[in-house]
Amino acid sequence: MAGISQDWEPVVIRKKAPTSAARKDEKAVNAARRSGAEIETVKKSTAGTNKAASSSTSLNTRKLDEDTENLAHEKVPTELKKAIMQARMDKKLTQAQLAQIINEKPQIIQEYESGKAIPNQQIISKLERALGAKLRGKK
Repeated sequence: MAGISQDWEPVVIRKKAPTSAARKDEKAVNAARRSGAEIETVKKSTAGTNKAASSSTSLNTRKLDEDTENLAHEKVPTELKKAIMQARMDKKLTQAQLAQIINEKPQIIQEYESGKAIPNQQIISKLERALGAKLRGKK
């Protein structure tokens, strides 16, 4: 038993290597400076900003500011609004009933009759079939 000695030093198992954030930590940098290790610091010009995204938007913003044309999407013509309403009234249908017949939401019928909807040829075709009336001119 005389040849056996005990080592009371702690043994650390599975110690993870420091993460990149820990390596860049101020304490770690100062410790490296004290020990005389080489330290390389690089200042990134666009660090913490979204320069790539903002630089291109200024060009787009300027183009929009210079553009004097008023752009608006196409709306349902007055003749079509009146034709839908008249055909629906002739069939004695509510907006909700007509919407159910053509498998659309009642809100769509309401938007078409108020003129706020963007004309969709498929929906207009469904309305023509359901109401049995020609709603479009020579389109």
